[in-house]
Amino acid sequence: MKYVNVEQVEPGDVLSRSIYTSEGLTLLHAGVQLTVGMIHKLRSFGVTMLSIKDPLLDEVKEEDVVTEATRKDAIRNLSAAIQCVQSGKHMDVRGIHKSVTNIVDETLRNRRVLLNLGEIRTVDNAMYIHALNVCMMATVIGVGLAYNTTQLKELAIGALLHDIGKLSVDKNAPAYKANSMENHHTWLGFHLLRKKHEMSIVSAHIPLQHHEWVDGSGIPRGLVGEDIHDFAKIVAICNYYDNLISPLSEEEETLPPYEACEKIMGLAEKRFDHKMVIHFLRSIALYPTGTSLKLSTGEIGVVIDQNRGLPTRPVVRVIRREQQASKHMVEEHEIRDIDLSEKPTVFISGVME
Repeated sequence: MKYVNVEQVEPGDVLSRSIYTSEGLTLLHAGVQLTVGMIHKLRSFGVTMLSIKDPLLDEVKEEDVVTEATRKDAIRNLSAAIQCVQSGKHMDVRGIHKSVTNIVDETLRNRRVLLNLGEIRTVDNAMYIHALNVCMMATVIGVGLAYNTTQLKELAIGALLHDIGKLSVDKNAPAYKANSMENHHTWLGFHLLRKKHEMSIVSAHIPLQHHEWVDGSGIPRGLVGEDIHDFAKIVAICNYYDNLISPLSEEEETLPPYEACEKIMGLAEKRFDHKMVIHFLRSIALYPTGTSLKLSTGEIGVVIDQNRGLPTRPVVRVIRREQQASKHMVEEHEIRDIDLSEKPTVFISGVME
């Protein structure tokens, strides 16, 4: 499989990763052969990148920290919780607890796998994919920090629901005050979760503090350094990173993962806690499996594997295609896998659009 821009997808290409709706239902299944109509529809849904099968990469399997079934279940339960909040009904958090338990258990089992954020975003599912990505990233970092199971679940719940306050804003309510920090989604999320006796107060502080910066310039309270809970420090990084790499976020520009990580490194000890930044960088695939790269040798290849502990040095498959001038124009391929961890003189010079 490889990730390609939707503008480069052609009719007949085969989808290698399913696309979900905001309810956790499958919009398009992996393995479907794309038609002109499907590609046009995906563009209208706001899709910019797709995961496509390539016969020369068939044996390359993207390792998932969390299974597809668990990811779909989490989106489905998050959607149900959000619908309750929007309609003013009691939010049943049993589904959230079930999904978070599965995410934590699977992350612990797959602790040696670098996290690839490969879900395909649409205008419909972007908010849910964002929440899921932040939850998975935070849990992976928590495992790296040797948090116990109870701590991991508290972290994962707060991460999954970090933006829940955005959905409880009622601008028509008599108490609503425009531009008042009392109505900021951080406070609203905190008040919503702290009333749930099934949830830890620690989880409720994650929505409250995930926009606090360690230098005191954040909101809503301008907390500094140690006054910010470590869980919120983790989610602050994950939230910002996922917004940077999402074409459907409110960020001014969309960055490839390695550039987003560079930006986060530059904000260490300003916005973000330095220790948490280090653990974040150890957990994320800077060049996700399926990414097309240009090497310093001038060759172009696709990332087929990751090296734990060396996120800037993945394994890259270089494919040379040569057409022979014959009656049938037979296409020949020369395939070579390059493990950059073993090639200190070869560097990544760019990411192909």
